[in-house]
Amino acid sequence: MAPDPAALASAMAATWPPARAWSQGPVLLREGLGGGSRTSAATSHGPVAPDDIAAAEAAMRRMGQVPLFMIRASRPEDAALDDLLAQREYRTADPTVILAARVAGMAQEAGAACAWPPPAEAEALWLAGGIDAGRQAVMARAAGPKTVLLAPQEGRLAATGFVACAEGIAVLHALEVRRDCRRRGFGRAILAGAAGWARDRGAAWLAMAVTRANAGALALYRSAGLAEVGGYHYRRADA
Repeated sequence: MAPDPAALASAMAATWPPARAWSQGPVLLREGLGGGSRTSAATSHGPVAPDDIAAAEAAMRRMGQVPLFMIRASRPEDAALDDLLAQREYRTADPTVILAARVAGMAQEAGAACAWPPPAEAEALWLAGGIDAGRQAVMARAAGPKTVLLAPQEGRLAATGFVACAEGIAVLHALEVRRDCRRRGFGRAILAGAAGWARDRGAAWLAMAVTRANAGALALYRSAGLAEVGGYHYRRADA
């Protein structure tokens, strides 16, 4: 069993939103302002022709963004767009898995505190892990219920993550564990904290996205009961 695909897509977008988004023909454009690929990738909501791609490319370049499209496994019609982009020599990038689990079936023991806005120690840990100011600004933009999860270790922050809720689905983003604290249960503590927070807000599901290349994270999440419910990859033009 999996969450409704449309609700899941809406929750993923609402909890990690672009600075702005608008339709140009059959293409939804996003301005990310440094928030990462999910906040700047274009998607289709109808049949796309080569002229539509050219117009979208021009719009993205005007924003200072390299042309980038998300190809979603949940939308069979995206396959035609994928083929068109391949013909234009777009490169495949970052194959990504979407994982989800019913909150009721997940461990929800204590071990992570909640805070909003993010404390400076969480911001520093994210920055050390490559989650820079542009990505941290995405968290501030998320409009619904949200919090930062904090797992301490001997007076210092060992792990953190950002969780937000929309469409009855909580989505965990930006899980980061301090390098010297990895493989010591702190990532699992953040997952349990996210599940407990989601339960308290009436969410039925906890979801997250992780690149297929991140084998360690995939193993952790699957061992915690999350299963693959979707995925996507990007097509990126040369700069």
